[in-house]
Amino acid sequence: MTPYIPLFVIGGYLIGLLILGLVSNMFFRGTSGDYFVASRSIGPFMLLMSVFGTTMTAFALVGSTGKAYTTGIGVYGLMASWSGLIHSACFFLVGIKLWAIGKRYGYTTQCQFFRDRFESPALGYMLFPVLVALIIPYLLIGLLGAGAVVRGLTIKMFPHVFASTNGAIPPWLTGLVVCGVVLTYVFVGGVRSTAWANTFQTLVFMLTGVIAFFMIAKALGGPSAATRIVGEHSDKHSLLMRNGHIGRWQFFTYLFVPLSVGMFPHLFQHWLTARSAKTFRLTVIFHPICIMIVWVPCILIGVWAAGKGLVPPPGANQNAILGVAVKRLVASPWLAGLLTAGILAAIMSSLDSQFMCVGSMFTNDIAIRLCGSQSLSDRQKLNLARGFVVFVVVVTYLISLVTTKHIFDLAVWCFSGYAALFPIVLAAVYWKRATGSAVIAAVSVTVVVWAFLFKQSGYGGEYLLFSHWFDETDGIMPVAVIIMACFLTLVVVSWMTSPPSAQTVSKFFPDFKKEQATKQ
Repeated sequence: MTPYIPLFVIGGYLIGLLILGLVSNMFFRGTSGDYFVASRSIGPFMLLMSVFGTTMTAFALVGSTGKAYTTGIGVYGLMASWSGLIHSACFFLVGIKLWAIGKRYGYTTQCQFFRDRFESPALGYMLFPVLVALIIPYLLIGLLGAGAVVRGLTIKMFPHVFASTNGAIPPWLTGLVVCGVVLTYVFVGGVRSTAWANTFQTLVFMLTGVIAFFMIAKALGGPSAATRIVGEHSDKHSLLMRNGHIGRWQFFTYLFVPLSVGMFPHLFQHWLTARSAKTFRLTVIFHPICIMIVWVPCILIGVWAAGKGLVPPPGANQNAILGVAVKRLVASPWLAGLLTAGILAAIMSSLDSQFMCVGSMFTNDIAIRLCGSQSLSDRQKLNLARGFVVFVVVVTYLISLVTTKHIFDLAVWCFSGYAALFPIVLAAVYWKRATGSAVIAAVSVTVVVWAFLFKQSGYGGEYLLFSHWFDETDGIMPVAVIIMACFLTLVVVSWMTSPPSAQTVSKFFPDFKKEQATKQ
């Protein structure tokens, strides 16, 4: 049997994805409104799949497996349990309100909303580079994850062609192919193609994740036997417990990280595609269940891989463990290819949304603001969006060729930056007294504190604050300090500066007019 069967399966999946993107183009209406927000016509199931798919990145599959391999089963408590609760709360408390405001005033990006809400054109120009800078590491973890998984699967497959990677397909080639496929269908149909592809890919990676779990468990003698193997290795026994690997304060302060979904620009764009407020109901209810279905198998596979003694290939790190487990423990090459395709599906279901949102932000927040809406045709707007997407993808791809950071840790830093800005969006929809000057100050403080701590971590490594107050394995997550700095700056400066105009408050808080009329 040819050893290249897994690659044939992966290639067939990528071709199918391209075909789906081309088919979705049949429903593309040719306007910038349809390209950026799908004419606000996405229904409940597709919204659930696209929102969940875009939050489940290489961080959730490749990163969680690798982190569980070294840290243990407590990784589920760090992110999955908190995310299940906090993501749905953010969708309900923030997402629905932003959808209503966006539909009422025709917004397509966060910067448009914040600019009007806080009466500050400068704020839009300030937020744009911050949001794009944070999304680049988010894109980066997708490319790193894809490269690591394919490398783990194809070890010794091409010994004469790729000698430097032990015969495995090198990450640079995998990243190039993934970028090419995703860019193609994003170019063709915009957010509509992205929503279609995300729905398909989310179903694929959820199904294949469950299959991978049972196949790997079967290869180890069943879940009980696989867990017993971990327990029999004394040096790995603590991987089945939180104690010794994850401190109490670290565990508690991780709850701030999932707040990042409230500020993800690609999620904001997906929210705006909803047909109605009722469309969110399915997402709020079933998002936590979907998280459990994906995270539990991946984390257990990481722990079992440690107990089994699997190791990353030479020159690779813990990111490659999932690919190694699939290659070593799944007997059927057809199934191994299908499982790897499912992992790539999870990765690409996030990349496409992120590609899409950076193009949308550049067009609507920079190009149209500088040139004027009337001076640009719809086609010019689309071309500007596509051109900026290519620029960001090229930059991200080049960075992926030189970085060796662990996906989980790098993702946590990316999410921490977005989470630290969460007080801004919460104040925008719930606090009438918040001011534009305060938001500018809060963003400035957040950027400075995040950049300083990021440097202290070694530019993306695991890093805890105030460890000297606890034992050597415990400490405060940096996100807790950064978000507090943002919150305090926002509150203090808001009370020190003049409140927003009554006209602006009335625009974004419909009940304000009633309050004023009652007082009179």
